[in-house]
Amino acid sequence: MKAEQWMQDDAEAVWTETVAALFVEYRSPICAYLYSLVDEWELAHDLTQETFLELFYTRHRLREVENPRAWIYRIATYLALNRVKRRRRFGWLPWHLSERELHFQWHDLDAAVEQRVVVEAALATLTLRYRAPLLLHSYYGFSVREVADLLGLSESNVKVQLHRAREQFRQSYGVAMGQQEDDHAESQ
Repeated sequence: MKAEQWMQDDAEAVWTETVAALFVEYRSPICAYLYSLVDEWELAHDLTQETFLELFYTRHRLREVENPRAWIYRIATYLALNRVKRRRRFGWLPWHLSERELHFQWHDLDAAVEQRVVVEAALATLTLRYRAPLLLHSYYGFSVREVADLLGLSESNVKVQLHRAREQFRQSYGVAMGQQEDDHAESQ
């Protein structure tokens, strides 16, 4: 084997190991994020696999990537958006919280479940256009600049979408809280 071929094979092994490490670290959060966009576990798992396959196929570009986490979320977001466009399901995509650990005492379980239901109901009213930046920024902790890069938008556009998403969420949350209180009063 020639020295150049050996070096190339060795570099390829390093990139493959890098992708494997990123898969182990981000598989679960990416799957939860995708589920929050498409509301189907099976589809979220498929899109997660597609995300990491795409990452593997473009692994040579990783040396140019400053933030691998953001790059992975960007791939996942585009795959989900393309799938949703194909399915023409823009109007109604219910959102569910990811598997993020909840901190509560056992006696607070009912309150936590009720709160989750209200948040899900409020988020379900947002279109994907507003839900994606809101989730990426508020729940997954990406900066406005990172969200803009992920979604291929300007920072000012992301700020506008975040503002509108928060306003719509507040209104929907208030309505959902009112319905929950009405339902709770009727059950007593």
